[in-house]
Amino acid sequence: MTKKQKVQPPFPTKDELRRYIVESPRPIGKREIARAFHIKGEDRPRLKALLRELEADGVVEKGDGRRLTRPEGLPEITVIEIIGTDSDGELLAEPHRWRGDGPVPKIYVVPEKRSRAALGRGDRALARLKLVEPNTYEARIMRVVGTGKQDQILGIYDPTGREGKLNPTSKRAKGDYRLKPEDAAGAVAGELVLAEIKPRRRPMGAQEVRVIERLGDVTGPQAVSLISIHEHEIPVAFPDEAIADAEAAGPVTVKGRTDLRSVPLVTIDGADARDFDDAVWAEADADPKNPGGWHILVAIADVAHYVRAGKALDRTAEERGNSVYFPDRVVPMLPEALSNGWCSLRPDEERGCLVCEMWLDKDGRRLRHRFLRGIMRSAARLTYEQVQAAVDGAPDEVTAPLLEPVIKPLYGAFSSLLAERESRGTLDLDLPERRVLLDEAGKVKAIEPRARLDSHRLIEEFMISANVAAAITLEEKRQPCMYRVHEGPDPAKVEALREFLDSIGLRLAKGQVIRPGTFNRLLGDVQGTAYDQMVNELVLRCQSQAYYGATNLGHFGLSLTRYAHFTSPIRRYSDLLVHRALIRGLKLGEDGLDQDQEARFDDIADHISRTERRAAAAEREAIDRFTAAFLSERVGEIFEGRINGVTRFGLFVTLRDSGADGLVPISSLPQDYYDHVETAHALIGRRWGREFRLGETVSVRLVEVNPITGGIVMQMIEGEEPKESDFRPLPDRNVRQQRPTRPSSKGGRSASEKKRSGTRKKSRDAKMTGKRRT
Repeated sequence: MTKKQKVQPPFPTKDELRRYIVESPRPIGKREIARAFHIKGEDRPRLKALLRELEADGVVEKGDGRRLTRPEGLPEITVIEIIGTDSDGELLAEPHRWRGDGPVPKIYVVPEKRSRAALGRGDRALARLKLVEPNTYEARIMRVVGTGKQDQILGIYDPTGREGKLNPTSKRAKGDYRLKPEDAAGAVAGELVLAEIKPRRRPMGAQEVRVIERLGDVTGPQAVSLISIHEHEIPVAFPDEAIADAEAAGPVTVKGRTDLRSVPLVTIDGADARDFDDAVWAEADADPKNPGGWHILVAIADVAHYVRAGKALDRTAEERGNSVYFPDRVVPMLPEALSNGWCSLRPDEERGCLVCEMWLDKDGRRLRHRFLRGIMRSAARLTYEQVQAAVDGAPDEVTAPLLEPVIKPLYGAFSSLLAERESRGTLDLDLPERRVLLDEAGKVKAIEPRARLDSHRLIEEFMISANVAAAITLEEKRQPCMYRVHEGPDPAKVEALREFLDSIGLRLAKGQVIRPGTFNRLLGDVQGTAYDQMVNELVLRCQSQAYYGATNLGHFGLSLTRYAHFTSPIRRYSDLLVHRALIRGLKLGEDGLDQDQEARFDDIADHISRTERRAAAAEREAIDRFTAAFLSERVGEIFEGRINGVTRFGLFVTLRDSGADGLVPISSLPQDYYDHVETAHALIGRRWGREFRLGETVSVRLVEVNPITGGIVMQMIEGEEPKESDFRPLPDRNVRQQRPTRPSSKGGRSASEKKRSGTRKKSRDAKMTGKRRT
C-alpha cells in the first residue's frame, strides 16, 4: 500500500499576502507568514520578492525587529466625516480632524444591507477601516456620532399634490421632502428656496421641511451659481468689520520700497478678468558674461500690506481659502475694495508690489534671483488674445507701441523658459477645457473649447519660475513654506496601466523609476492612433491630486524638487502666507508671518486644500448645470462623443462639441450580458462580443436632461442587431472579470446586482477623473 502524497497548497497571491499582513492585530515576521501559507524551501525567495514588492507599493512597512505591519496611517477604528459622493455615486469620507502629513486619505463607505438612515455631507460616524490601496480605505459604519450641516436643503418648491413638496437640486440628495403651504414662506411654484429640515415625528415617510430663504425663479440667470454656492456652503457675505477695513485702505507710499514706476510692467489676463494680481517685464541681459540671457521681473500685488495676520480681513480670507469662479460671477477671497481696487494692478495707477527679479541664461536656467518690495505703475492691461495677435502681426492701438520694447522681449524670455521646461521633462497631458459664454440676460449662448495660446503659456512659465524662486528663498532663509505638493503616481494605478499597455503591444518596463518624461514618451507613441485619448485618460488617472503642505515632497507634474504658490495672493490664501514668510525672512517689513500662523501651518495647509477641492467641485457642478440647460432643448438629437469612464453600471460619455458629460446606463446598451473587464477598461458583451472601451468614439442620443441637477442621460446608437451566426465567444484576456449584469426591464440594475453592490469591491480606476490643478 503506497503512502498518499500530500497536496501542496497554492502559492499566495500578492493581494492575499497584503490582506494577511494588514489584518493581523500585531506585526508579523517572514517566518510566521511562511508558516501560515505553508511555504517551504525553494519557494522562500519567491515569498521574499513579493514582500519586497508590497513594501515598495507602500501597502505594508517594516516595524520593530523587521516585522511587517500595516503602514502608519489611520487606526482600524476611527471617526470619519462624510464629504459627498464621487461620480459613480459612492459615498466618500475623510478622517475627522486629520492631522497627518501628505494628502488626506480617501475613504469609501461600504453600503450596508440592513436599512439605516442615509448619511449626508458633514455627518460623522465611528467606522471600521480596511486598507485597500495606498492611502485608500473602505469603511463599514459602526454608529453615527454626529450630524453636519444636513439640517438645510436647497430645492425647487412644487405646491402640487395634497401637501406640496421640495425637489432637491442636488443629485446626491436622497428621499422625499414634504413642504406644506404654511411652511413655504410665500414661495411660488418653481421657486428656488433654501429650507431647513424639521425634526422627524415618525421614522418612515417623507421628511418635512420649512423654507428659510427664497432665492428667486429657478429659471433665472443667477440660479445656477446660487445652487452651487449654497450646496457647497461657500461663504458669500463679508463681516462688517472686514468690509470696513477694506474700505479704509489707501495707496502705498514709496518709503521703504524700490521705485519701479518707470519700468513698463504690463498685466496679461483673460478678457473678463477684474483682479490683476501679476505684472511682467523682460529685457535682454546686458551682462557680456551671459550672452543670450534675460533679465525679468514678476511683480505681484502686495496683499500682505493690507491684510494683516489675525485681523478681520485675514480671518475671513483664511476661512474662504480661495476665490471661486463661475461663468456669471466670482465669489472673491477678499472684499471688492481690495480685490478689484487697491490690490489690483490696474493700468496707470500706483500700486504696492512684491517683486521677483530673476536673471536667466539663454537656456532658461535661473542664474540668480532676489525679492524686492516695490511700488509700480502698470503700463497697460492686456488680454491674451491682444498679445498673441500683436506677435502674430496684427497689433491694435494698445499693443502697437508696446510690441518692440515690451512684448517681444517677453516672448524672447518665454522661449528660453520653454526650453528649460522641455529639458526637465514636465508632464504634458492633453486636457481640453470648456468655456461657457453667456448673453446679456445671463443665458448660455455658446460652449466652446478654451483657447490655449502661447500668451497663456508665457504667463504660466513666468509664474512658475517666480514660484520656484520663492520656495528656494524660503528654504535658504529657514522660513516655513506653504508648498504646492504633487506626489508621484499611484503605484497600483501604474501597474494597471502597464497591464493594459501590454494588451495593446506597448511596453512600460516594470521596476523603472516613473518620471514625467516616461509618460510623455508613452503619449507620443500613441499620438494619432486609436488609443490616443484612452492612454491620455489612463495616464491622468495615475496621477495624485495636488495639495498644500508644510513639508516639501516636490511637484511631480512640473518635474520640480520644490514649488510654492506665490503669484496670486488676491485669490489664494496659500500665496499670501508665502508673501508673509518672504517679508519676515528678508526683513522687508513688519507685516510678515506671525508665530501663531507658523504654529498652525499644518492645519492651514489641510484647510486650504479642502477649500480648493470645494471650489473645484462647485465650479465643475455649475458648468455641468449651465451645460445641461444649454442642451435641454436638444433632447432626442444624436451627438458624437467619447467614452471617458467605464463602470459596472454603465458608461460615461463626453460630447465632442459641448464637453457635456452624461451616463449611458448599462440597461440601455444593446441587449446582451456585459462583463466589466477592469484591466481592459471595457464593457464586453458575453453573447455577441460587443466592446465599449475607454477613449472610444461613439454616437449617442440625448434622452434626458435635468438642468437643476446637471444630470444627463444618453443612449448608445448602433447599427443592425447582430445575427446568431455573428456570435463569437469572449477570448481569453487573462483578466479578472466581474459577473455579468442582466439588463433590467425597468432600466436599472438587476436584483442580484443590487444585492452584491453592498459587499463587492468597486473599481478604483475611474476615481481620478477631472482636471488637476498645478
